[in-house]
Amino acid sequence: MVLVSGGLDSATTLAIAHADGFLCHALSFDYGQRHRVELEAARRVAAAQGAAAHRILPMPLGELGHSALTDPTIAVPEQPGEGIPVTYVPARNTVFLACALGYAEVIGACDIYIGVNAVDYSGYPDCRPEFIAAFEKVANLATKAAVEGRPMRVRAPLIDWSKADIIRRGVALGVDYSITVSCYQPDELGRACGRCDSCRLRRAGFEHAGIADPTRYR
Repeated sequence: MVLVSGGLDSATTLAIAHADGFLCHALSFDYGQRHRVELEAARRVAAAQGAAAHRILPMPLGELGHSALTDPTIAVPEQPGEGIPVTYVPARNTVFLACALGYAEVIGACDIYIGVNAVDYSGYPDCRPEFIAAFEKVANLATKAAVEGRPMRVRAPLIDWSKADIIRRGVALGVDYSITVSCYQPDELGRACGRCDSCRLRRAGFEHAGIADPTRYR
């Protein structure tokens, strides 16, 4: 089971899961995000990498509000700031992993891959190693599979990699980054703004990796 958002990190994570020898089921979420073109990117990524299946689940986290990624009245920051940014979506990775856990049980999977990163990232609390370890513990307390002797593993292969390291690994695995969308406020054609936090991290990653940036900017 691989969480696929359509961005750079999740595309790399899907490639790593394939390289680890798994038949991969991709899972994405329509959670009311403003940058909905990422769902089309997720479809492209899943298809390009030969996912066995790809599901997009509706998950109305946007109705809770309080995030620039779901509330159009809150501006997406275009300059670095202090603290956890307003692009943080409350409980997003907790909810996504919980759904992935349920889907994994249904199809008999014991490994869940998620592309969180705690090095070149925006400071979200649900991207930290402590969170991943805690959720894996919950997964093994809460599932029939684990109780019956099939432990669940939550794998975050990018957790301590720089963005440049992620890109180099993805390129080595044949990931086509031109079909991914990382921007928090792309236009309707999927072209990136080049100014938001996600764009800055992505652009710097390609620069530090010494690899040409295939991102389409508006």
